[in-house]
Amino acid sequence: MRAFLAGAVTVLLLSAAATVHAADEPLKVCLDEDLPPLSAHHRGKPDSGFDVALAQAIAERLGRPLKIQWFESKLDEDSSPSLEANALLSDGRCSLVGGYALTEDSLAVPGVKTAKLPDFDGATRDDRRRRIPVGALIPSKPYIYSPLTIVLGPKAKDRKITGVGDLAGLRIAIESGTLGDAILMTFDKGKLIDDITHLVPGRSDLLGELEHGELDATLLDLRRFDAYRASHPDTRITASGYEYPIGANRGYVALDSDRVLLDAVNKALSDLQAAGTIAQFGQAAGLTYLAPREPFVLGNVWLKVLNR
Repeated sequence: MRAFLAGAVTVLLLSAAATVHAADEPLKVCLDEDLPPLSAHHRGKPDSGFDVALAQAIAERLGRPLKIQWFESKLDEDSSPSLEANALLSDGRCSLVGGYALTEDSLAVPGVKTAKLPDFDGATRDDRRRRIPVGALIPSKPYIYSPLTIVLGPKAKDRKITGVGDLAGLRIAIESGTLGDAILMTFDKGKLIDDITHLVPGRSDLLGELEHGELDATLLDLRRFDAYRASHPDTRITASGYEYPIGANRGYVALDSDRVLLDAVNKALSDLQAAGTIAQFGQAAGLTYLAPREPFVLGNVWLKVLNR
């Protein structure tokens, strides 16, 4: 009996020690270094953004210090945000990736066994060469809704926009290969095609073209307009107030093996949402905050666009 009690006490002590150790471990969250006003990390400037404040609040509720692993997601045809996030998680760079668009495509089981890491803060030459065995991703509860909106240049600021069709006759700018491109090019059997000017993502200044009056309108993530407006307070381009009816929620994503952590994160998100704290973080970051909408995970967005 004494031996049994001694063994039980030992197990309890070891369990308590493990709990204390876990509480001391940082909550490691991966965030995009150039996704303002969600997240921003630039040399010589303090880290900022909605997702930074939210990650800090969740870490505090879990009783753990926060450690952000900054990474860079490049806009090119060869990049895959879902595989990059998976590689970061699978390599142990973080336990959560924040600001993740929750779609069926982005959460699908990878069609490959390995993936390359994106460039991340502290990466070595060997890191840039390695391929990481990837796992399955699971999402948290969503914490913000990201819609597409129509933004107007100064010459079209008085145009009333209630739908994509109201862009007819305007000089439309869009980045090639984007969701906005698919929406505009397929609208009403190509009705807008002759009005569209295509720009190269990452090389052209989409909103700058509108600012200078060279083009009249575009369709893009509302977050991008928020970021532009914050860095150009005297801008002459304006939001139309129109939201395209297909949008995606954003949340955290983790590996399937981290369900216990994700349960705790979901509880923290629910509490923060109920208290109005998440909306306050959005306002403080200069973000047009919209609460998550159903469906929480968007289905095949390309089919939805083509079937409209």
